[in-house]
Amino acid sequence: MSREDRSLGLYVHWPFCKAKCPYCDFNSHVSSQVDYAAFQTGMLAEMRHLASHLEQPSKLRSIFFGGGTPSLMPPDLIAAILAEAEQIFGFATDIEITAEANPTSVETAKLTGFKSAGVNRVSLGIQALDPAQLHFLGREHSVTEALAALALAQTIFERVSIDLIYGLPGQTPVNWQATLRQLLGLGLDHLSLYQLTIEAGTVFYTRQRQGDVLTGSDDVVAGLFEMTNATMEEAGLAAYEVSNYARDGHECRHNLTYWQAHDWLGIGPGAHSRFDRQGQRVGLATRRSPQSWLEMTALKGHAVETECVETPMGWANEMLMMGLRLKTGIDLNLIEQKCGPRQLWLDQNRLATHFEAGLLQFLEDHNGDRLATTAEGRLLLNSLLADITR
Repeated sequence: MSREDRSLGLYVHWPFCKAKCPYCDFNSHVSSQVDYAAFQTGMLAEMRHLASHLEQPSKLRSIFFGGGTPSLMPPDLIAAILAEAEQIFGFATDIEITAEANPTSVETAKLTGFKSAGVNRVSLGIQALDPAQLHFLGREHSVTEALAALALAQTIFERVSIDLIYGLPGQTPVNWQATLRQLLGLGLDHLSLYQLTIEAGTVFYTRQRQGDVLTGSDDVVAGLFEMTNATMEEAGLAAYEVSNYARDGHECRHNLTYWQAHDWLGIGPGAHSRFDRQGQRVGLATRRSPQSWLEMTALKGHAVETECVETPMGWANEMLMMGLRLKTGIDLNLIEQKCGPRQLWLDQNRLATHFEAGLLQFLEDHNGDRLATTAEGRLLLNSLLADITR
């Protein structure tokens, strides 16, 4: 893949939240005092440092403010980061600039400021439209606030996405489908619909170990997944990725950068970068603690704590893991160009077994070299990956 064909993205991690959700394992922290000026200085310096790692910086095609809760950031901080990014890299004419936001009234009031700063896409963390489910998930907003925030966002931004979580204990197909149909009736072009998973280090993980039932059964959740795909397909929003649905042309470009193994730089506490350099795949990670990150950026101009170069097999596994999440799959010829013959990183016998079982397929319109999961295979993606990679 030529430099011109590759996509460069920038991820900005804002590590602060008003409260820690019980299911969240992201690098997020609750703090009543934040030195915004110091974070601005550190993020701009770290961006310049990371740009120096690239062989030849491309224009940015996407920027994503994630967290944590980026809607707690002052709009002028976002504007400063965007101005520096444009100066360092330049912007593609169709650049996508996304900010995650929670639908509380305080945070929603900032949306106009975000638009003025340069944000052109918003992802709202609605998560549920049922009071009991919102309480269970530890969310601070109400259903009324969520719908009001969505309506406001749609008047300000042309591109609005929402996040929802399903597979909650006691959740029924009828309840979940009603939620989907309610939101689809509001004209959304992109939805991220995630199954609730219990991650180590979270409050839910501790509760589960104590015996609490916090998710639906595997059979129920599988049924909800299949119903979700059918409902979204009927509404014209294809499942372009395992948990993401969009009308044609409204896919999240930044997330496609991850899934298609392009290049991205990540600034802020605990952010990761991945990029190709001199025929190798390089990974960087910054210090996770916000205070330590501030101290290190003040001292060195960045807080990069680890740097690794992937082995060819590790690089191939990354491309398979990310690419098979997509409906369009992954081009095996591309992996061979970067990582060597497929026999070194792909178990041909196990691959054939999963073809026979109807879990994997070669897409016919790509000369038989683009590997993808079937609808049934998506339900077993993690186990498939573990089985076919060497």
